[in-house]
Amino acid sequence: MRLKYELLKKDTKTNARVGIIKTNDCSFKTPMFMPVGTQATVKTLSPEELKEVNSGIILANTYHLWLRPGEDIVNKAGGLHKFMNYDRPILTDSGGFQVFSLAKPKDITEEGVKFKSHINGDNLFLTPEKSIEIQNKLDSDIAMCFDECPPASADYDYLKNSVDRTLRWAKRCKDAHNNSNQMLFGIVQGGPHKELRKHSALETVKINFDGYAIGGVANDNESKEDMYKAFEYSTEFLPEDKIRYAMGIGDPIDIIEGVIRGIDIFDCVLPTRLARHGNALTTYGKLNVKNQKYKDDFSALDAKCNCYTCKNYTKAYIRHLIVANETFGARLLSIHNINFLTNLCTNLQTAIENNNVLEFRDKFLEEYKRGVNNHE
Repeated sequence: MRLKYELLKKDTKTNARVGIIKTNDCSFKTPMFMPVGTQATVKTLSPEELKEVNSGIILANTYHLWLRPGEDIVNKAGGLHKFMNYDRPILTDSGGFQVFSLAKPKDITEEGVKFKSHINGDNLFLTPEKSIEIQNKLDSDIAMCFDECPPASADYDYLKNSVDRTLRWAKRCKDAHNNSNQMLFGIVQGGPHKELRKHSALETVKINFDGYAIGGVANDNESKEDMYKAFEYSTEFLPEDKIRYAMGIGDPIDIIEGVIRGIDIFDCVLPTRLARHGNALTTYGKLNVKNQKYKDDFSALDAKCNCYTCKNYTKAYIRHLIVANETFGARLLSIHNINFLTNLCTNLQTAIENNNVLEFRDKFLEEYKRGVNNHE
């Protein structure tokens, strides 16, 4: 299914926007949060449960699926949709983020990246062409260009060289891409430097991709200020009629600030990772359900939430499951956390349509930050 994007409404006070992503038989509004299904599954959840929390696009990981079970197996099954029984859109990343976390600087060359498998230590080599070949066979709806993912600590000169290499790789990705049912997104890099972001964005747009991602904004050592600068400096030079995607962003506050700066879609492992460690995202901040005070708390995780978990289970029960290491606890928290971020994006859509996204942010932050200290 070939996706189409249409811009519907822009906020009058900010760069926030509402759009719609259309497929052959369904459509999804943006801003949108996309759950991550690294190995062709969103951890602990079924496709039916994802649909119940109104997930639209989900992600799968090119690097992991290349190693296990292999792109040829997925292709033989009929592509990712049939392989994992998910009939809504799927985005595959390029594998670059994982590869660069395993590679050493000396192993990054113009041709590609040498690194060792995290599974068995085998020597591997990934190029822009190979990344696209794998994604073509996976048959996702959106494929990502293979880009260099520099660390947040990289200096200006390193970032400049990295941006230029990413641009050369983007052209190679475009030339190698041959799946007519699949969109291909370019990636804007450049750290917190406006001139590098501008250069990267303008040159990437010249290659003419179906959508554009803002990369290098989910590094562990990056400040929030630098992240928000990267949003601003990138979206300013991207076309309005194509999707804008902030890679690796899942914190509720960062999603809101990204939307205000013109981002349409977000992804992150955060909601399911938090769930596996006993944490819930709520209206009043992050809640650590393992806290002793919830042992006999028979209220819902979030009184304002109408998800399956909050309608049927209590903090006390979920705490018991997590403490007893029962996977049903992680599943219930995953349902809730993904539903929370999906609802956040739905509420942002309404706020943009009503031209009050700044007021929405201020009210959300007041409630969210008020409860953070009380929950931990």
